[in-house]
Amino acid sequence: MVRTNSMVLELGFQLPNFEMLNANSSKNEYFNSHNLDNRHLLLMFICAHCPFVKYIENQIFILSKEIENTVQTVAISSNDIVTHPSDSPTNLRLQAQTQGWNFPYLYDENQNFAKKLKAACTPDFYLFSNEGDGDFLLYYHGQLDHSRPGNNIPLSGKDLLSAVKDLNQDNSYPSNQMPSLGCNIKWTPGKEPSWFK
Repeated sequence: MVRTNSMVLELGFQLPNFEMLNANSSKNEYFNSHNLDNRHLLLMFICAHCPFVKYIENQIFILSKEIENTVQTVAISSNDIVTHPSDSPTNLRLQAQTQGWNFPYLYDENQNFAKKLKAACTPDFYLFSNEGDGDFLLYYHGQLDHSRPGNNIPLSGKDLLSAVKDLNQDNSYPSNQMPSLGCNIKWTPGKEPSWFK
């Protein structure tokens, strides 16, 4: 495990089109950007094995339910499953079922989507505003809250919840966007992005 902070991605960045296997589907269906609805969007890069993700699994459930009226949630795992088979789509589905997550949980097999968003760690949170006509623009990229395994700060989700509140009130970008911290994404050996080397 390499403790890694999230990278800086310019606010206002437009969500690229995507299509990935939805591991949280019993029919091995694919989910793409055209399946998104008219709510805002929370994208989070997570996985099944990371202790930082395991630490917040229940908070993810609470958060997704609390914001679901105005924000749709989509989770993505980009870890290489040859080096980390515990993050296979089958194990992602089991994780989602165990935690009661009913949102799409996508498997970024070629890791291209993670690279486009400069995703660096699990968990890594991206909140996009829905501008209509399929345009989603990055509004917040940062931590869930200040809690980390072992630091005795209670989980609350307050940083992300505050950003959702600001977005729903049409406020400008939150000024305090602290990077997330977690395990590094497990890149396919030899295909790591330039910022990881």
